[in-house]
Amino acid sequence: MRQNDRMDSNTFGSPVSAAQIKTMKESFERDSSSRPAMNAVSSTAVSRAALNRDVVSRIDRSFSIHLSENAATSQMSSGRCWLFAALNTLRCTTIKKLNLENSFELSQNWMMFWDKFEKANFFLEAILDTADEPEGSRIIDHLMQGPIQDGGQWHMFVSLVDKYGVIPKTAMPETKSSGNTREMNFHITAMLRAGAQNLRKAKESGADEAELQKAKQAILSSTYRMLCVHLGVPPAEIDWQWRDKDREFHRRGKITPKQFYDEFVGTDLDEMVCLVSDPRPHHEIGRALTVDYLGNVVGGSPIRYLNVPVDEMRKAAVHQMRDGESVWFGCDVGKHLDRDLGLMDLDLWELDPIYGERPVLDKVGRLVYGQSMMTHAMVFTGVDLDEEDRPRRWRVENSWSEKPGDKGYFQMTDDWFGQYMYEVVVHRRYVDEKLLKGLESEPIVLPPWDPMGSLAL
Repeated sequence: MRQNDRMDSNTFGSPVSAAQIKTMKESFERDSSSRPAMNAVSSTAVSRAALNRDVVSRIDRSFSIHLSENAATSQMSSGRCWLFAALNTLRCTTIKKLNLENSFELSQNWMMFWDKFEKANFFLEAILDTADEPEGSRIIDHLMQGPIQDGGQWHMFVSLVDKYGVIPKTAMPETKSSGNTREMNFHITAMLRAGAQNLRKAKESGADEAELQKAKQAILSSTYRMLCVHLGVPPAEIDWQWRDKDREFHRRGKITPKQFYDEFVGTDLDEMVCLVSDPRPHHEIGRALTVDYLGNVVGGSPIRYLNVPVDEMRKAAVHQMRDGESVWFGCDVGKHLDRDLGLMDLDLWELDPIYGERPVLDKVGRLVYGQSMMTHAMVFTGVDLDEEDRPRRWRVENSWSEKPGDKGYFQMTDDWFGQYMYEVVVHRRYVDEKLLKGLESEPIVLPPWDPMGSLAL
């Protein structure tokens, strides 16, 4: 029976009886492990009480493939991991070209400024595109949730680089708001939601396209001002000079951010492909996937994933690192993670003695029932292969400062990779040609709220 057919929406199903609760209580009290578990967890976090000491004692920081590494970065209290991870892969090229110290960084604040500005425009254009949708519709509610949230995806980064280029961190350093975005996001989001209401009302009242674009431009002007107040004014050009790690001085002079990218980074991002692992049966292996209303730059690089078996992601990532290049990836970082140890391991916690038997989901079930999705982006800088060239452990560059793990670098078991890895970005030469043809197919269009459309924070 549908809810609309019921007089009272709470009259369906069977209520829990007092007898059932009594049985549960008696079962808990009969179990000799219940009280020790309760005593332990009532005085400490369950992640501490259930920590598997055997796993901790087996931590090994050696890897058969281990790239040269740079000092770990810190996104602080912001959701910019996707930008940090992407810039961390690019800075390797700049450091090598300019013979710099390994502490060199590209400006994350610069990228976030333009990301939020472009997200504001993307949001307002989406509002105009959906103006005929009623208030309270699922798509309108989705768009209103986070017009300029911090998170993002690989293709959104590509769009920003293509349009704006990059600059050194010294040219647009961090501010209080770039490292702690809560207040900035709150005030800009409030302004954008009010602007969305005004645009919808104007469209309903019969405003033509020119009038709507003029109204949108006023909202974008407010967005730009607010971003400048919080993050600083992004420079149109910089005066670039540097001293390399051998103490030799160099001067390039005036240069635009696009020129800086072309001269001192130069990676052809169009040659990179995003492989994803979506094992849900109705999402065909070898097909392109995209997500409706997901992006930042209007007219920028479209979101386009290639759905492959997870083992293809493994192979491509290993091959790229064999050739000396790190790998951007997205995963569900919060699962089976010890942040202090910097360890992602399915055997990290022994929960059965504490919680008893309970239902668990496989990877498909976790996607379908809301238990997992991509939440964080990092960088692979190494992998340990066994005698048969199969991955055992992965070395991970994170952006949570140098404090956790091994000076900011984490370790992931390959079993964890299989369960909670969702995407890797690799050069197309490392992908099977038969699979690559799938990118040319008409993509499966996923709704904006699909877990494969989640943003890395």
